[in-house]
Amino acid sequence: YLLGVKATSVDAIADKAGVTKRTVYYHFASKDDLIAAYLRSRDQQNLAAYQQAFAEQDGGVTDKVAAIFANVARATSHPKWRGCGFQRTAGELANKPGHPAMKAASWHKKNVEQWLTEAFSAAGLATPALTARQVFLLLEGALSSMLIHHDPAYITDAGQAAAALVAQHALEANCIEAK
Repeated sequence: YLLGVKATSVDAIADKAGVTKRTVYYHFASKDDLIAAYLRSRDQQNLAAYQQAFAEQDGGVTDKVAAIFANVARATSHPKWRGCGFQRTAGELANKPGHPAMKAASWHKKNVEQWLTEAFSAAGLATPALTARQVFLLLEGALSSMLIHHDPAYITDAGQAAAALVAQHALEANCIEAK
């Protein structure tokens, strides 16, 4: 994560883990499989953080969506944050669409979008899948912009746009949960 998946050698991984290279290859058939396993291990942790911010926020669905972005703004402001691991890995491996890590990154991103769809459906939005896709795109863009600019205002502003978008979709659906 820190140096990039291509730049980090299996020797460095084994050394950091305090095991031999042979032990690494005993558990993972290849470096590619290790990278994919790392990303899969992050899927539920990242999704749980979004879900927790959403669930713990009082108010309606717009407040809950804004809370996701506020939580991301806090997390990405940490000095050790170096970007979304899924985005960074996908960027490094963009020329290898069949790579196991690319599949793991896609799987995670689809999980986030699916969860948003379910949350918006439960809130009574008329077009939950469309709304989820739009909020997801704002979140992804915010993460990418934060990596480039190191300015949490991009995430905060994207959160405001996402909340406004959700409020509009809720209004169109005559949804009482909006606020």
